Amino acid sequence: MQLTRRVLVLAIAVLTAAPALGQSRREQWVATWATALVARPVQQGAPRGQGPAPAAPQAPAATPAAAAPPAPGSGGPPPPTAAAGAAPAAPGGGRGGFAPPTTLTNQTIRQIVRTSIGGSRVRVVLSNTFGTAPLEIGAGHIALRDTGTAIVASSAKPLTVSGASTFSVPAGATVVSDPVDLTVAPVSDLVIDLYVPGDLGISPSPVTTHNGASQTNFVSETGNHSGAAALPVSGRSGAWFMIARVEVMAPAGTGAVVTFGDSITDGARSTADTNNRWPDQLARRLAGRKGAGVAVLNAGISGNRVLGDGAGVSALARFDRDVLMQTGVTHVVVMEGINDIGIARNNPSPTAEDLIAGHKQLIDRAHARGLKIYGARSHLMKGRPTTRQRARPNGRRSTTGSGRARRTMA
Repeated sequence: MQLTRRVLVLAIAVLTAAPALGQSRREQWVATWATALVARPVQQGAPRGQGPAPAAPQAPAATPAAAAPPAPGSGGPPPPTAAAGAAPAAPGGGRGGFAPPTTLTNQTIRQIVRTSIGGSRVRVVLSNTFGTAPLEIGAGHIALRDTGTAIVASSAKPLTVSGASTFSVPAGATVVSDPVDLTVAPVSDLVIDLYVPGDLGISPSPVTTHNGASQTNFVSETGNHSGAAALPVSGRSGAWFMIARVEVMAPAGTGAVVTFGDSITDGARSTADTNNRWPDQLARRLAGRKGAGVAVLNAGISGNRVLGDGAGVSALARFDRDVLMQTGVTHVVVMEGINDIGIARNNPSPTAEDLIAGHKQLIDRAHARGLKIYGARSHLMKGRPTTRQRARPNGRRSTTGSGRARRTMA
């Protein structure tokens, strides 16, 4: 009798779980957007919510590349963008100098990301990878973007972690938000609001960020304005803060390709707020195809190197976090190495053999995880610009962050 009862209980449990198990086989989480993160030391006295984070922290001032003009295609960081209403940025500081880095204190930051594939549910991965102290989040929301700083009010959904609307991201860690029921279209804008109740400007903990996002994000006036239909804006930033990736529930078999590289991939000198980096163009082309969707994730860092730290940690050091750990990844395209060559110049190290060995390491590590990996190199043709120009409907011209690329399969 007792055995029969146990069998019945087990059968009921299996039958109850069967629909959920069937759904899990038909759908899976896949990253629709991601960025490569770096550590930005907090600069004391930086004005709150003003100006985009400059690219200067990406490369040490003592490096040979900083002392000489960058070689063509070197992947160096783009010039910083001035804060709204400020004089244009100019070398040397002072009036018209570089805009100060954005920091937050008891403010909400509204960040814009562009999806590559769509899905029926969504969740956000927040990162404190480079932080040395816990990061407190007082509130968060995700919504569909309307225009400018506005969101589609009916779409705003709170972001929670284990059911809590207030949560902490431990030092060196990431947290995954609870799933949100929100239908997300491919190649569309999402808005992620994060309210930071503390003062990042007085904390000794480095800020986990992506500088040079080629995207304007918005910092609120004092207070929690997460999920507000219209954000009361006090400043703007050209960086993403604390967001590692956004994932959607997509049909089983949906894969993701990670574009892994330096400024050409990152989109340096691409026209801001146009989503015109070459990975964006690839995402649009793949979204127009029939069949299973393919996500495109941008893991470029301007000035990054294969072998050396400086503009973020080296490609070898960040490959696991920025490629292998991406949800649903199946392919990776690598376009990196020009900065190793440019900084080496006439120095004996690194050698060509060193750089080749570094790329072989990336190939072996990708293959060990069952990924297909492609090597790419840009063609910077003599007498022609290093960026392609495309006409925009308003008659102006916008630029992509790359020239043509030739790919070889590894």
